[in-house]
Amino acid sequence: MSRPHEVRPRILAPSRILRTTPRQIGGGRAREDLVAEARRIIAIGSKSFAWASLLFARPVRERAWMLYAWCRRCDDIADGQAFGHPSEDAPHNIEEAQHLIEGIRVLTRRALEGQPTADPAFDAFGQVASESRLTMEMAEDVIAGFALDAEEWRPRTEEDLMRYCWHVAGAVGVMMAQVMGIDPEDHETLDRAADLGMAFQLVNIARDLVDDDAIGRCYLPLEWLAEQDIEPGQHAKPHHREELAEMAARLVALAEEHEAAGKWGAARLPFRERWAVLAAANIYGAIGREVVERGSAAWDHRVQISGPEKLALTAKALLEALRKPDKPAQMPRFTRGAILLKLRMEGAPAPMPMTPLPDEIE
Repeated sequence: MSRPHEVRPRILAPSRILRTTPRQIGGGRAREDLVAEARRIIAIGSKSFAWASLLFARPVRERAWMLYAWCRRCDDIADGQAFGHPSEDAPHNIEEAQHLIEGIRVLTRRALEGQPTADPAFDAFGQVASESRLTMEMAEDVIAGFALDAEEWRPRTEEDLMRYCWHVAGAVGVMMAQVMGIDPEDHETLDRAADLGMAFQLVNIARDLVDDDAIGRCYLPLEWLAEQDIEPGQHAKPHHREELAEMAARLVALAEEHEAAGKWGAARLPFRERWAVLAAANIYGAIGREVVERGSAAWDHRVQISGPEKLALTAKALLEALRKPDKPAQMPRFTRGAILLKLRMEGAPAPMPMTPLPDEIE
């Protein structure tokens, strides 16, 4: 009696022809194509940064564009927007938003591993990361800011506010400093780059207080609202505009503290990069001052800086770049080092090493 024939499953292809995807910086895209797309993105997404970036030396300018493209794309994915404007892809609940954040992490990790992502902004990040020694840990610090928004997080204290500003802008400032050639071990200069990034974010928050409220977000610390006797969610109401103007001025004062430290640190940059950074700082500083000057009318129309004003602020930056600045009389209270220390201490403990101890090895 014959034995029944044993049917064995077959693989779809012989293993000898299966190949892992080769590592390709930029996901296999030509660098010039990534730069061209990044330039298009920054021209649409941020006229102030696009203007200031023109002062960089060409290699730095191109790397800055690619880093910005990744930041802009992450922001749009997290919020379901297109260049900061609402779209049909907006997440409907916290769970959907968290899935989008995880997608950002996966694409960023693939880009850093030299794998194609099917998205030129992430491929551009892989390119600039390889040129500027950017790491996944640095990217995670930025992505954590998007995660806070996805969780519908709100700051309770001024320290919480500065933690958020670190994630969404200070950490980007550190990466931008490395794009400009700063050594990853030059922590003093990286601290000042973080200060400048946080200053920019504080100005953005002050300018967009009412717009952010329209999409259900508030970055004013709950402690500040309590001091003004304002219930959460009511700060943007017309009858609270005077109080809102006072809190906006408080944000701008905090921004100016970090801006002064950032401009002092910019003296360590090469001349063209120093000029560009000071120009950007002057432009954002002017936006903040305009918010304060308008008072309760600051949100009737979006505060913007005109072309001629940008030109004048850029000329002022040139003069500043030619002289050595004095150290600010008062340095920021919330430093990159202190924020990172607290974040790392609050994070999950590192996994225990499984390597045998010397006396366990025979």
